[in-house]
Amino acid sequence: VSLAYAYETKDALCLVLTIMNGGDLKFHIYNMGNPGFEDERVVFYAAEICCGLQHLHQEGIVYRDLKPENILLDDDGHIRISDLGLAIKIPQGETIRGRVGTVGYMAPEVISNEHYTFSPDWWGLGCLVYEMIEGQSPFRARKERVKREEVEKRVQEEQEPYSDKFSEDARDICRMLLAKDPRQRLGCGPDGAAEVKRHPFFRAINFKRLEAGIMAPPFVPDPRAVYCKDVLDIEQFSTVKGVNLDQTDNDFYAKFATGSVSIPWQNEMIETECFKDLNVFGPSGTRSPDLDWGQLPEPPQRSLLQRLFRR
Repeated sequence: VSLAYAYETKDALCLVLTIMNGGDLKFHIYNMGNPGFEDERVVFYAAEICCGLQHLHQEGIVYRDLKPENILLDDDGHIRISDLGLAIKIPQGETIRGRVGTVGYMAPEVISNEHYTFSPDWWGLGCLVYEMIEGQSPFRARKERVKREEVEKRVQEEQEPYSDKFSEDARDICRMLLAKDPRQRLGCGPDGAAEVKRHPFFRAINFKRLEAGIMAPPFVPDPRAVYCKDVLDIEQFSTVKGVNLDQTDNDFYAKFATGSVSIPWQNEMIETECFKDLNVFGPSGTRSPDLDWGQLPEPPQRSLLQRLFRR
């Protein structure tokens, strides 16, 4: 997901991201008819995710949070990997540890707090392929009330079941991606993503055309539709307080306003003379309350959606 614009007020850093009108895969899996996808969509999405993971791994980054709600669809139906909050860059030749991720999608080695590199991402791909086919995750049924410890026990000890929804190739790739031992897991060998791409599950995919963006997606979102279960799902805010900033943070934020706003965007604002429309000043050019460091921040106002739905 691309950064389209950035600006700051006296108490907030604001990032404007490209809107993903297609919604996330979780919505499409569970709210567009029978749970799950037909084979064509599963293969296409899995192939694009594989390419995304390959790029991250080439940059030394392990994603660690692959799940349906983090995979978004753009206007054309291509996937976008979002929410890299748990991603981390691994120093060359080293391994890391960390029990991070989402329950039911964390690899056995993550649960056991063992050292790893990129193996958790291939486990996550296996979970996602399974869920797109079966219509539920491999180690917890849809809306099943079960403790975290029980789910983790299943991940580490139990074999995931396969229904007749799985083709022979689909069953095989899921079993190889969901191997408990990362040394035996597909994608964890010397060839990395290349060995995943070679699996017969992807025989219908021309990866050169896919990576060039010239393969047509099997599903294109309707621009008139809202792909979320609740209209309020598109308005979720998280306010984090009490974060201690060090000098490195202060140095970064000092450059935020000018470093993050693209020059072409600034030039467009100047050429179209819309700066005064976007920035409202008071009498004699005084600053508005949201930019005046001498005034306390205004209390947050209820949004249009909150007013409409009385929340």
